[in-house]
Amino acid sequence: MKVIAVIGAGTMGNGIAHTFAQSGFTVKLIDLSEKSLDKGMATIAANLDRMVTKGTITQEDKAKTITNIITYTDIKDGVVGADLVVEAATENIELKLSIFKQLNDACSHNTILATNTSSISITQIGAVVAHPERVIGMHFMNPVPIMKLVEIIRGYNTSDVVTKTIMALSEKLGKTPVEVNDYPGFVANRILMPMINEAIETLYNKVAGVYEIDTVMKLGMGHPMGPLQLADFIGLDVCLAILNVMYDGFKNPKYAPCPLLVNMVRAGKLGVKSGEGFYDYSESKKAEKISKQFI
Repeated sequence: MKVIAVIGAGTMGNGIAHTFAQSGFTVKLIDLSEKSLDKGMATIAANLDRMVTKGTITQEDKAKTITNIITYTDIKDGVVGADLVVEAATENIELKLSIFKQLNDACSHNTILATNTSSISITQIGAVVAHPERVIGMHFMNPVPIMKLVEIIRGYNTSDVVTKTIMALSEKLGKTPVEVNDYPGFVANRILMPMINEAIETLYNKVAGVYEIDTVMKLGMGHPMGPLQLADFIGLDVCLAILNVMYDGFKNPKYAPCPLLVNMVRAGKLGVKSGEGFYDYSESKKAEKISKQFI
């Protein structure tokens, strides 16, 4: 594989593009918005600058990485000649199905089609394209250039050849791929999201406050950040979407999102991305100030 198309220039998309480009692949970064592409490229440049400052890469490495990325605002143009397409759009099933229908028309039948979904069925996505055996999940962790894990999700029809190819490709990126089967939430979010949801329930039931809940999990369980801070970092809207996918998929009340989470998303309190969630990020991106509603 030499040419990788990445659809979506947001947090995950630009991180995936950065990672492939830094590993020497030609990357076609696609987004309908020129503004989003500019923002994504600026983020990649800033992240590379931090790596240069830390001494992990050189200025020459940074320049090569940037040169390896070409931007497009049209999917059909962007996927021409791609050996692999990685879709990294918003966690919305209708949007993803629409994109894969376009990919079915625009790509050759030999092109491997991957989705970075963190919870949506690979089998359902694969059902809208010809040759669903080429559809697979590549669930990168955020921040993509740093985190080593990639969940490789096999849909019901995903072939052994495609799975082995993507596992080997992930290793070339310096990642550790882990193969899992296609059930709601896969492994990472099936375990993580109920924990986050239970932390929110604990706050909702006034068992303890934001600081106390996160401190118990950091100091007592050795987590690098507390579950409420992590929810803010992921995005409360994303957490809600994943929980809804699992609740719909399993029909088990243990996956039902906490009413507090639902209300916060409705109110636009989405965490870091909106400036406020369980913490207030108006002055700092670090979780240092508790949101006023929880004081």
